[in-house]
Amino acid sequence: MSADDISRALRRIGHEILERNRGSEDLVLLGIPSRGVPLARRLGAAIESVEQVAVPVGALDVTLHRDDLRRHPVRTAQRTSVPDGGIDDKVVVLVDDVLYSGRTIRAALDALSELGRPRAVRLAVLVDRGHRELPIRADHVGKNLPTSRGERVHVRVAELDGLDVVRISGGETR
Repeated sequence: MSADDISRALRRIGHEILERNRGSEDLVLLGIPSRGVPLARRLGAAIESVEQVAVPVGALDVTLHRDDLRRHPVRTAQRTSVPDGGIDDKVVVLVDDVLYSGRTIRAALDALSELGRPRAVRLAVLVDRGHRELPIRADHVGKNLPTSRGERVHVRVAELDGLDVVRISGGETR
């Protein structure tokens, strides 16, 4: 995906979120570090450009809720920031860059339960690459990219990496 593809996908996801929620009332966007946070901010800006109302945006660190800490114990915890007003009785949209096994989202749901009780939780991802290990699916998807297990999806965002691009690498060679 090019920068223009990413921008179009985020605008479309923003419109889908507004349609499903019937406006921006009671919406909270929480990005999952690291690349989900700038994507959540961009979604918030896209929604604000349509509704003329700012949607609260925050970050939800899932590090301590991951089920792979025994295998990968060295993970840097990121900052969780919940917008003023919290998440109780709000519609929380979790935002991440890539949906793969579903384990990060399971961890996010666990982390979210420590912060309050939302009315509903939805999931928006830039890329869904398949290969789910848990019964989790995204409500809003920028692009479905079927991949093999040997391939990797690399998402780069200008805020962290200096450019916007999605690339697939690896895979089986012939």
